[in-house]
Amino acid sequence: MNASVSGETTSGGLQRLPRSLDLNKPQILILELGANDALRGLPLGNAKDNLSKMVEMGAKAGVRVLLVGMRIPPNYGPKYTASFVQMYTDLSAQYRTPLVPFLLQSVALDSSKMQDDGLHPNASGEPDVLDTLWPQLVPLLKKDR
Repeated sequence: MNASVSGETTSGGLQRLPRSLDLNKPQILILELGANDALRGLPLGNAKDNLSKMVEMGAKAGVRVLLVGMRIPPNYGPKYTASFVQMYTDLSAQYRTPLVPFLLQSVALDSSKMQDDGLHPNASGEPDVLDTLWPQLVPLLKKDR
């Protein structure tokens, strides 16, 4: 079930997640949010708190969580950019949840695999995105239910 919403922030995801967990009863939650918070220059502490609450909600619902990190352009300076990357690493360590450090690692710098906005993969980039995600997802698919 793809419950994503284009342009979503962690705040919006946090508001929508309880209903989605209740309606869909997933076994795995692939949590990839935060880039839109950062692109808007929102405080990273808020994004981290929201992601933390979503990981906890998933765990409470008995859902295996895969945390997926993103990267942002350096517009907000090196400290903000580095803190954004570190946020995912810290959450993964805190909750002992698997992490894909950067979902777009194999396509972000290849303009032939990105949409004109330079932020989202196009159809030809999607197989590479799957190849990035798959190694962390497979172990979750194989765990006892």
